[in-house]
Amino acid sequence: MDKESYFELIRQHLEAKEFIVENKREINYGIQFEIVRGMQRGIFRIYEGKKGIRLDASQIRQDEFRASVDNAIKNLLMGVNLGNETKSFQDPKRLIGIDESGKGDYFGPLVIAGVYTDENTSAELQYAGVTDSKKITDHKAQKLAKLIKNICPYDIVIIENERYNDLYASIKNLNKLLAWGHARVIENLLDKVDCDYALSDQFGRPELIQKALMTKGRQIRLEQRPKAEENIAVAAASILARDEFVSRMNGLESRYGFSFPKGASSNVVKAAKEFTEQFGRDSMNKVAKLHFKITNQI
Repeated sequence: MDKESYFELIRQHLEAKEFIVENKREINYGIQFEIVRGMQRGIFRIYEGKKGIRLDASQIRQDEFRASVDNAIKNLLMGVNLGNETKSFQDPKRLIGIDESGKGDYFGPLVIAGVYTDENTSAELQYAGVTDSKKITDHKAQKLAKLIKNICPYDIVIIENERYNDLYASIKNLNKLLAWGHARVIENLLDKVDCDYALSDQFGRPELIQKALMTKGRQIRLEQRPKAEENIAVAAASILARDEFVSRMNGLESRYGFSFPKGASSNVVKAAKEFTEQFGRDSMNKVAKLHFKITNQI
């Protein structure tokens, strides 16, 4: 099917789900149209090129509305027999996947990793069992991280706690801080590879990363979506980020002779109080993300 056929398929399905599709027009290499439901509105694009059809919901600014559109279209693709053309809806094999670790952990740094995959390395990673890091043990993540680093171009940005706290005090928004880190990873990887597509998990408005990108990064097509770890490149990035986070946490524990629990539970509050008693409140800046509410409970 060509882009017009895909448009008609999507239009009919969305209208059956009580969306309104309007203002269709031709753009370079594709079609652009607006999707409306109630007071929510956003731009959707269908690109057609040598690699097939690409669907782009990144211009839908409202997170919840974009997710509802994505889910509706995903359900359509699951329910329609497209034969061999099903591959047209998949992400390109050559892409940069980005993910982070430590975002929800009071102790330890924020780690953001990016991995570039192509047709060959995607298959190798799949065969090796690369998957979302949340589904595997730390030991398995360590083994897979070595493999990923051996066969794929990658980059890791580590924001240690003192630097993290300085950045947060300046930016005052976790999503903006994440966007800054994602943008640095993309820029660093583009010094190593030629790539025109990047994918990350959904954590905020896509334009946050786009605004943080510099000259090279602004030429790339960036997509964010829920459960992006289903893509092998993002899964590989999640493994590198987690492995690095665990390594840094082990380093902190060796440095202080103190056991730092992960997450932000009541056990973390207890550990934070014990750490403060042993090393002083000023030392918390070196091991914790101070904007968490836990800091006020110490």
